[in-house]
Amino acid sequence: MKKTFLLAMVASIFFSTSCTKKEVSNEKVLNLVVSSKVKGMDPIYSNDRYSSNEVARVYEGLLEYHYLKRPYTLVPNLAEEMPKVSADGLTYTFKIKKGVMFHDDAAFPNGKGRELTAEDFVYSIKRLADPKLQGLGWWLLDGKVKGLNEWRDKYSQLPEVDYNEEVDGLKATDRYTLVFKLVKPFPQFLYSLAMPFTFAVAKEVVTKYGKEFLNHPVGTGPFVLPKFDQSNKIVYKKNPAFRKKTYPCDASDELKARGLTADCGKTLPLVDKLVINIMIEDQPRWLNFQKGKVDFVGVPKDNFDTAIPDAKNLSPEFKAKGFELLVAPSLDVTYTAFNHDLEIFKNNKKLRQAMSLAFNINDANKLFYNNTALPAQSVIPPGIAGYIKGFESPYRGKGTSADLEKAKKLLAEAGYPEGKGLQEITYDCPASTVSRQIGEYFKKQMAQIGVNIKVIQNPWPELQKKITNRTVQTYGIAWGADYPDAENFLQLLYGPNRAPGANGSGYDNAEFNRLFKTAAVMQDSPERTALYEKLYRMAAEEVPWIYGVHRQSYTVKQSWLKNFVSTDFEAGRASYLNVDKKVKAEALKKL
Repeated sequence: MKKTFLLAMVASIFFSTSCTKKEVSNEKVLNLVVSSKVKGMDPIYSNDRYSSNEVARVYEGLLEYHYLKRPYTLVPNLAEEMPKVSADGLTYTFKIKKGVMFHDDAAFPNGKGRELTAEDFVYSIKRLADPKLQGLGWWLLDGKVKGLNEWRDKYSQLPEVDYNEEVDGLKATDRYTLVFKLVKPFPQFLYSLAMPFTFAVAKEVVTKYGKEFLNHPVGTGPFVLPKFDQSNKIVYKKNPAFRKKTYPCDASDELKARGLTADCGKTLPLVDKLVINIMIEDQPRWLNFQKGKVDFVGVPKDNFDTAIPDAKNLSPEFKAKGFELLVAPSLDVTYTAFNHDLEIFKNNKKLRQAMSLAFNINDANKLFYNNTALPAQSVIPPGIAGYIKGFESPYRGKGTSADLEKAKKLLAEAGYPEGKGLQEITYDCPASTVSRQIGEYFKKQMAQIGVNIKVIQNPWPELQKKITNRTVQTYGIAWGADYPDAENFLQLLYGPNRAPGANGSGYDNAEFNRLFKTAAVMQDSPERTALYEKLYRMAAEEVPWIYGVHRQSYTVKQSWLKNFVSTDFEAGRASYLNVDKKVKAEALKKL
């Protein structure tokens, strides 16, 4: 998120495209297609899937996820090795890799990029904490690094922020040594250092471009982008000065069996250019895939039955063209959030429960996910501790007459018999066809009990702005894991994380907050899992959101795309992908 938000919107799909038949360049080109506008390239604002993926092409962090290991495993990236951690779990000492260079840019003397140092991380994390900048990932470190909150609070009252003032828990003790001191144990701390929010930026670049910094990305990553603008295409080139980083030779047994270590030891990135095409609608992407212009694509709901007739295997027609299907569960949850700043929702649990019961999740699963998703009973997805297998929420609507009668009864108890006296409620969603269809379905479901809904579509950056500014009433969205821990989902309902933090709904329950604070500092244990499960049940009972589904990804790829792995953490994936140009030339003849 992002996992973060590493946010994954309802029906959002990320995939890449290949060069067209007309291309004659000898370069390996990977055309990536995303389904939403990207709001900018500043790491501290990368709180959605689209921005964080673009940021991670240019910028890097101390740690990353091993590309070929499951369960997900953190490994060093800009760090020389995993940190040394003190016995009390409060002090983390990192050694920074030597010889890592920032991209060449006019912000540096003679336009030549300089070496990354530990001080760059101190500066970058202070930017995330800067009260004047209102970084959207501040929730990640809020209350965790010794002295950082005090530094932030002090400068929220002063006209200018002094980045030279020392913070006790964030220091570069020499050119290549970075030390964090935590206020209390935080088992998820290392995950935060693999998220784009904490990636390294150079002070010289921020100073030179000022407010335009978000359009001038200069990092240490595998790709360079001279300038970002809000067009429908972003073109990256391979970083000619990228440090020596190679494709992994070790992998989990399943991934090794798929032949995914064939590029073992090869220098990254494996392609010369990335072309990012922004295409909001499903059908153009799907058609381009079938013409050989797209390397891999999430299967749209309207084409699912044709492409995967038994919901397990590709149709013979697609197999004959060399297409390959990959199916993987996603660590995510889709949902409709209530704005808990509003009195109608804040203290009226019965209204929230009534609306949840009126929403038929089974039909929604059939209509929008081809019945391949798992209806969500609460906030935590399967696959991580805290999810309760077999649990069924009493407020999860299934379209039965009993559900509707119970919903109507709860609505009357909430003070709105048959919806009388209840204002029209707005539902904000992204500006895609599927999102509009989901909105109209929500409107129809609520009308069954007398609740009137007005659907409002927004470009993705505008929807995020409205959520942050609390100018929505209800909204449809999704959350994909920033890291593989239930804490990352439960923190979406933690009161102090309210927007601009990750808690966009503004839900604030004292007992939930108390239990969350306790669980969040515990090491992985049966006791922590028991607390996670208690919070899971509370989130189901309280209905701060109308829960949607936990999705599965159905991806179809071309035969020439190598090293593709389904992942919940896409940041940095492009550098591992490869294109076999000979295979492609032959395969295109069949399309």
